[in-house]
Amino acid sequence: MLQPQPTGNIPALSTVTDWGRLVRPAEPFLQSVAARLAEQVREFDPAIAAMARYALTNQGKQLRPALVSLSGGAVGKLAEAHVTVAVIIEMVHLATLVHDDVMDEARMRRQRPTLAVQWGNEVSVLLGDCLFAEAVRLAASFPSPDICRAVGGATKTVCTGEILQTMRRGDFLISRADYFQAVTMKTAELFALSCELGALLAGADENGRRALREYGLALGTAYQVYDDCLDIFGTEAHAGKSLGTDLATGKVTLPVLIARERLAPAERERLLGMLRTWKPEMEPALADLLRQANALAESRAAIGGYLTTARNALAGLPQSESLLGLLGLTAFLGQQVEALGAE
Repeated sequence: MLQPQPTGNIPALSTVTDWGRLVRPAEPFLQSVAARLAEQVREFDPAIAAMARYALTNQGKQLRPALVSLSGGAVGKLAEAHVTVAVIIEMVHLATLVHDDVMDEARMRRQRPTLAVQWGNEVSVLLGDCLFAEAVRLAASFPSPDICRAVGGATKTVCTGEILQTMRRGDFLISRADYFQAVTMKTAELFALSCELGALLAGADENGRRALREYGLALGTAYQVYDDCLDIFGTEAHAGKSLGTDLATGKVTLPVLIARERLAPAERERLLGMLRTWKPEMEPALADLLRQANALAESRAAIGGYLTTARNALAGLPQSESLLGLLGLTAFLGQQVEALGAE
């Protein structure tokens, strides 16, 4: 399992932490990806075209396509194949979001009602399956089986991570190793795939591909831990999606794990009792226990360790605008982490 590294000698950080400015060099690429995703609606039966369009035309920040573009640019030149791979990975990601929202009973995603709210759980699950299938069909269009094999393997890893997390719901005694295993599999794997395939299609050697995959794994782990913290410490206005779903569905995340480890026995039992009978009105009491355990600060430190690992992975790559963009992503996420709890 990937472990965060202590702070060491790292490449200079980009000072650009505004998202729009950060991805500006990749903007033409991201526009091409968005256009291709919209075109994919035609590949679905007309009777479900409206649902497919709803799922495919709300991509948020397009973080994974940005990683494909920046990773490819960091080691070589971009080609049309990079756009296709970015579309494939984004479709897999969007499929996982459709399924996540069903399982979490979430009502909002990216500032609008979820697909499940619009069309119901049964249709949403099946549409997510269609998105997975279309992604694999596109991957099979490459002349070499390598892309399809990599996409299939990563999708299996993501789904396995989701299964493990689902099986552990309500188990409030899981270890940090169990938690980070699921995080790495269900989220970081697609970050790593984006970086690795971006590098592969740009002609990177094995060392370059390995370095960018390690960067993606570390960045993706940091991102998911941040997202888990956002579910507890953030606001729905800032996040643009339903929050509190982890507590409501019995998922144990890092802040809760830290509190369980750090609290005195009496407070620890109180915490476990709250988790087992969770109600939204318990939020103030939970917030007090998390403050006692210094859970937010320790969570920030853990995320910072993974961001350092991500930056260190890039140390051997040549200086370029794309490399600065990859470094800037770590700075941007670090900025978001520091803002937690400030709303």
